[in-house]
Amino acid sequence: MSQAAEVYMLEKERGRSGFQPGRISRAEILDLLDNNGLTAWFQPVFSRRTGEIFGYEALARLRQTGILPFDIGELFQRAQAEGLISTLDMLCRENAFCRAGELGFAQRNAYLYVNICPATLMHPDHRGGATDRLAEECGIPKERIILEITEQEAIRNYDVFKKSVEYYRKRGYKIAIDDFGVGYGGLKMLSVIEPDFLKVDRHFITNIDRDSFKHNLVDAIATVCHKLGITVIAEGIERPEELEAIARFDIDLLQGFLLEHPGPELSRQHLAPLVVREDASYCPEAPGEACTIGATVKYIEPLSPQHSLMTAHQRFMEDVKLQGIPVVDDQRVLGMLNRMHFLEKQMVGPHGYGFALSAHRAVKDVLGDDFLLVEAATPMEEVVRRIKARRGRHLYDDICVARNGKYLGTVAINALLEAITRKSIQLAKGANPLSGLPGNEFIQRTVATFLQRKVNFDVCYIDIDDFKPYNDYYGFEKGDMVIQRIGQLIVDIVQPGVNDRFRFVGHIGGDDFIVITRPHASQQICREIIDGLMGLLPEFHGEQEFRQGHYYARDRQGEQRRFALLSLSIGIVSTEECPVNSYAELAFLASGVKRAAKQEKGSSIVRNRREEVRSEMVLEDAKAV
Repeated sequence: MSQAAEVYMLEKERGRSGFQPGRISRAEILDLLDNNGLTAWFQPVFSRRTGEIFGYEALARLRQTGILPFDIGELFQRAQAEGLISTLDMLCRENAFCRAGELGFAQRNAYLYVNICPATLMHPDHRGGATDRLAEECGIPKERIILEITEQEAIRNYDVFKKSVEYYRKRGYKIAIDDFGVGYGGLKMLSVIEPDFLKVDRHFITNIDRDSFKHNLVDAIATVCHKLGITVIAEGIERPEELEAIARFDIDLLQGFLLEHPGPELSRQHLAPLVVREDASYCPEAPGEACTIGATVKYIEPLSPQHSLMTAHQRFMEDVKLQGIPVVDDQRVLGMLNRMHFLEKQMVGPHGYGFALSAHRAVKDVLGDDFLLVEAATPMEEVVRRIKARRGRHLYDDICVARNGKYLGTVAINALLEAITRKSIQLAKGANPLSGLPGNEFIQRTVATFLQRKVNFDVCYIDIDDFKPYNDYYGFEKGDMVIQRIGQLIVDIVQPGVNDRFRFVGHIGGDDFIVITRPHASQQICREIIDGLMGLLPEFHGEQEFRQGHYYARDRQGEQRRFALLSLSIGIVSTEECPVNSYAELAFLASGVKRAAKQEKGSSIVRNRREEVRSEMVLEDAKAV
């Protein structure tokens, strides 16, 4: 939310400050700027999936509230009218950086959202390096600063505006569009600057649980943004019902008075687990994972059991594509009205008098128990099995979906089949042909997804030691068998997507595999994989060479020498210990821990520590120089 909108709109709408426009003069604004009568407060932005603080938005506040005869919203409006907005904007940015530095922001694993007006970017006197100097002086990494550009004023020259935005992006800053949907730019601004983040304006969040138009609009915005790789933020959440409604969308980040008010300190509070229960429908776009029915849900406005059959009939007549209407009481699903069965049996009837006899009856009077209700966390494959067990005439009825027992939406049979087909095609295109596991494209996409969600995770790089001489000695056919068996061993132990949606197995290529899991589970998983390999060695080497504990083969130089039995070198990179921002950075860190693991004899596990990784990066940088 922009500096002006965050206070101006709330104060004006709620009358909390006796808002009266036009009371501030140019002289008062100049006096405020000269004496820096402003300070910065911070409102946390939360990750919807983890409940952790993703970042803090810096908001301007008057140092002495109640004394000056105007509020902060009016200040920004008048500064714009007086041509002083750039000076005011820069002062607010300076206050935000300085205060964040004083509060130890650099030690937080979070981003800092700072508002910036388009007029400032395009002002002839705009100083490009001022923000860099401020960030450096306050000890705030540019890579963790998000510049929020408000839509609340018109942009006259998009070419100049785009160049200004690109200047900051190239220097490491991330870009966000603020107040999306209520300002001047809209989709044009979105296409011009291609932001990293987009904030859906509070207008669309207020009463979203009661307004189907807002509901569908926000759903569409979130869908488009994720196709473009843009992180979506819902701001202005003030009621539990609004939060519950937003949970139905794939919104990434949350902000609002319900979650936490702005304050002069950097909050450390996370959302309560009840509020941010993990979204079981979350499924990174990678094959090999048990994607759930919750990822395909469409919200259909339900009927109450007291509604008349006339109301249900009108709903079906108004929407020819509507195949089913759920019946819900106190968020609990009681049944489903199927279009064909309802119209044939209730509205036509066996003798053609159904409408006259049934129109004024209540929906509850005709509900049967032949409907399918599943939890959002149910894998799609399990839903298909349950559909097959249905009675014949209900085989193609829509599926009702709930989360923790509360109505979430419905899934049409054709939508379910399309989702399963889409995943099958992705698997065929992106899987490693030997192991059937996700290949490099899906691995990188999954890592990027986890990084975007700000989730701590460990990446285990698994390498089969001395596989080339084994392959040369035992033959390619047996070498392929080893790759397949070890891949299956890893899958059996990790069980990706079964008990934990954040477990993932991929095949980088050749004899290299990758496992992604939560930090607390990685080392135990790796130990189990190594133990599992020990049980396969007699099959891989034969009884005689297994008893010997070695075999003879030619090395890469063509020299005959002794090799130990197959073993695994596993290097673990933990983003909890060493935060990373990209797959490339992760791969760089992995090379170090893999080298360390390779230096040990036999199977080994090496997990990075922050000080080890950073010192290695310094050495690499020194070599490059």
